[in-house]
Amino acid sequence: MKQILLVFTFFVAFAGTLQAQEFSKNALGLRLGDNDDNFIGLEISYQRALSNDNRIEFDLGWRSEDFFDYYKLAAFYQWVKNIDGGLNWYVGPGAGIAYLDFDNDSLFNEDDGDFGFLIAGVVGIEYGFDFPLQLSFDLRPEIGFEDYNDDLELDWGLGVRFQF
Repeated sequence: MKQILLVFTFFVAFAGTLQAQEFSKNALGLRLGDNDDNFIGLEISYQRALSNDNRIEFDLGWRSEDFFDYYKLAAFYQWVKNIDGGLNWYVGPGAGIAYLDFDNDSLFNEDDGDFGFLIAGVVGIEYGFDFPLQLSFDLRPEIGFEDYNDDLELDWGLGVRFQF
């Protein structure tokens, strides 16, 4: 009887560890991304959990080329679903504002900037380790509403975040 009780206790304890792992309440880090214009940019990324299966993410990014600098602030609402252990996938809508700053000696003969806004979506996969590190890969289709860019672009990114 003691052996059955011991096996039952072990089974219950082990089964409790198989439940979906919650993602961290906060995550802060960097996202390295690229879009179809082939210029790579860096974003500071912050995620804040709203419940056990959704969160909001804020990204402040910049991209620089020879003739211009591009700045973007975006926010995304994300539904997060667990695949297994620390492996999750996520999807959600987003929006943001952008500013394109032309250099004085650019090919466009512009010396001022261009403000605009964008709507976007995100779909991605992430892994949260047992220690406070999260790695992610995502795709973000974005539609820009700016003078220089008013079409659909696909932005991809690799993220590294500290979870707390």
